[in-house]
Amino acid sequence: MNFIKLLPVILSMLLLGAHFFRYGNIALVLLSAALLPVLLVRKPWVIRLFQTVLVIGGIEWIRTLVVLAKMRQFAGEPWIRLTVILGAVAALTICSALVFRFNSLRERYKVT
Repeated sequence: MNFIKLLPVILSMLLLGAHFFRYGNIALVLLSAALLPVLLVRKPWVIRLFQTVLVIGGIEWIRTLVVLAKMRQFAGEPWIRLTVILGAVAALTICSALVFRFNSLRERYKVT
């Protein structure tokens, strides 16, 4: 059951990895992938690590949204759909940090 609760975190990390791959940042792709097995470690610091990474990842999605929307506006191309999609991805990424509020996950990671 905890795996299902962690799915938003896993999906967000995979999407971040794909985003970094698209822009050729292999170091961040590898970091995104390397962090996933850390979810198996049952320590309280894992929660803080992932919450921090997910919030920073959400900020990266918002930054990307602004840059791409401005480029499309400048070029006279449609930009609203891009804004909605990337806004949803940013929201998913940031909200994924909230899954660690579930009692079962707090118990798993031994948070008192």
